[in-house]
Amino acid sequence: MDQDIAQQIVSLRDQIREHDRRYYQDAAPTVSDLDYDQLMQQLAELEAEHPQLLTADSPTQRVGEQPVDHLQTVDHRLPMLSIDNTYNLEELDKYAERVANLVGTADIPWVVELKVDGVAAALVYEQGQLTRGVTRGNGIQGDDITHNIRTITDVPLKLQTDNPPALLEIRGEVYMTNNDLVRLNEYQQSHQEPLYKNTRNATAGSIRLLDPRICARRHLRMVCHGTGYCEGIRSDSHMDFLSEINSYGLPATPHVDRFTSFAAAAAHCEKLIEKIADLDFEIDGIVLKADRFTDREQLGQTTKSPRWIVAYKWERYEAVTRLQAIEVQIGKTGAITPVAQLEPVELAGTTVSRASLHNADEILRKDIRVGDVVVVEKAGKIIPRVVRVEKHERQGRLPRYPFPTSCPECSTTLIKDEGGVYIRCPNYDCPAQLKERLCFFASRNAMEIEGLGDKLVDQLVTAGLVTNYGDLYRLQKEQLVALERMGEKSATALLEQLELSRGRGLTRLLNALSIRHVGARVAAILASHFGSLEKMQQASREEIAEINEIGPTIAESIHLFLHDELGTTTMADLASLGLAMEILDSEQPSSDLLADLIFVVTGTLLQFTRDQIKQMIQQHGGKTAGSVSARTSYLVAGDKAGSKLTKAQKLGIPVLDESQFLALLEKQQAGQ
Repeated sequence: MDQDIAQQIVSLRDQIREHDRRYYQDAAPTVSDLDYDQLMQQLAELEAEHPQLLTADSPTQRVGEQPVDHLQTVDHRLPMLSIDNTYNLEELDKYAERVANLVGTADIPWVVELKVDGVAAALVYEQGQLTRGVTRGNGIQGDDITHNIRTITDVPLKLQTDNPPALLEIRGEVYMTNNDLVRLNEYQQSHQEPLYKNTRNATAGSIRLLDPRICARRHLRMVCHGTGYCEGIRSDSHMDFLSEINSYGLPATPHVDRFTSFAAAAAHCEKLIEKIADLDFEIDGIVLKADRFTDREQLGQTTKSPRWIVAYKWERYEAVTRLQAIEVQIGKTGAITPVAQLEPVELAGTTVSRASLHNADEILRKDIRVGDVVVVEKAGKIIPRVVRVEKHERQGRLPRYPFPTSCPECSTTLIKDEGGVYIRCPNYDCPAQLKERLCFFASRNAMEIEGLGDKLVDQLVTAGLVTNYGDLYRLQKEQLVALERMGEKSATALLEQLELSRGRGLTRLLNALSIRHVGARVAAILASHFGSLEKMQQASREEIAEINEIGPTIAESIHLFLHDELGTTTMADLASLGLAMEILDSEQPSSDLLADLIFVVTGTLLQFTRDQIKQMIQQHGGKTAGSVSARTSYLVAGDKAGSKLTKAQKLGIPVLDESQFLALLEKQQAGQ
């Protein structure tokens, strides 16, 4: 009978741990809160009836400890150093130069991840069992917070592996979500206790509580992003390390990407910033780390911080105001963006009266209602955003915001992206979308048509003079002069600008057309690779996807545009109007020595960086790709070439070192 009970207890614990993993790590729970609570209650009752079967790593023991008398000071076996901070891209460039000088190359892999705004802590696992949790403290010593760490549901009390490292010290950030802060402040107010200003203050106060039962009610969480003293860790790079700890059931830091150079990693920072609004937790920067542990060893550290890591941060400002209304805007791809109309408030030296609410899901997740008191944040160059609602300030029963189901401009039924968060108007001819597309078409990074601003675009569309891109080039002076506030001089100047824009070239044109997933960078890559619209139209989805930095999603979007009726009609119309459909001469290769050849460059090179080799290839008419395939002509490989070299050898693809690559160029020149 005891054996049956023991097996039942083990089964319940495994089920609960698996549900914890699905909820906290995968964000994809498979049972309701009620079902989960019933499993936990069933386990607690069995353990109470059979105390001899109770173990320290049981899920029921997360809140079972009595308050401690005080927090003990603990020495870190390895110091928890701080991170050097930068506050703009120029400072990042200077950091990159210092690193390149130290390692002798700028071409080592880097990872980019979010810097969660919480409390730094270290977890110690011995033979797979959680034995200690410690705050960073002064970096040499920290407070023992094991009793509170055990209450954090996404921190496993036992690693989910039969072969754990002998000693594993994991470092990360304990944090609180904005939604949990809202609930905490509602509780604080109802008990006439002080409110917490932000999630970091709430986390710092909670993790140092003496009573773990109170901490458990705060619903703290943790992300893991680094190591301290370890014995038996198997990884030799950061990306491998994150995969390893994830397999143990530890919550690895999210939204991490790997890049083959620091320049590419730094460029990604601006894209990552755009994800901030979709997160329910606060971040105070972005972290760039050397991926390979061998590179970290070579870079070493100063007395204050490691040289292989840097933070890209920005100043943050918060203000409290009231939400007066919610309006929606229609973007150039039909995305419906809700915008908060706020009581004007001073924020970072400017008066803020509007803030993006990003999407319908965010309004629901944050339970934002017209009339609410809200916290608004502005961080660096990021536009103001509504961080959370101060629900304890809510007056009466405010109705939920009814997100529109039809386009407010053209009345078309709205649709939601499959597997996404954005709701769109699918009507390409929607006047609001057309106006946004035309404004972007005329912008500086696109066709650069000076004088074609928002107000003039609105007049042209409203008057029915422009219904597509081509109509811009069919405009006549007499039509323009007839518009409000448009004199003959202004009309002449606009027509001259339109004439100039015909020759902007394929790169600018691809960016200007508002093709989904195609911005300035992707447009430049596509134009450089194909050289002309005709060659792009001849390429298959698979051929487009093989281009370095493109991939299947972008390839599908550009291929669809080039072959559906709308795209083919648009491009044919623009071509008939004399717009250049080829890459500009200034962007063309200087020779065709490597024409029709596809190269993949990998490994650590001695004379050149990988980017320099790629530039040489492209200057001589060759193409570069990010991965080895049967279509690859040559692999240019340096030291530690890795899996790409293995695959090239398996496929019988010629492999060149730097000197052999230069010899190939000389041979091609001699053969001309």
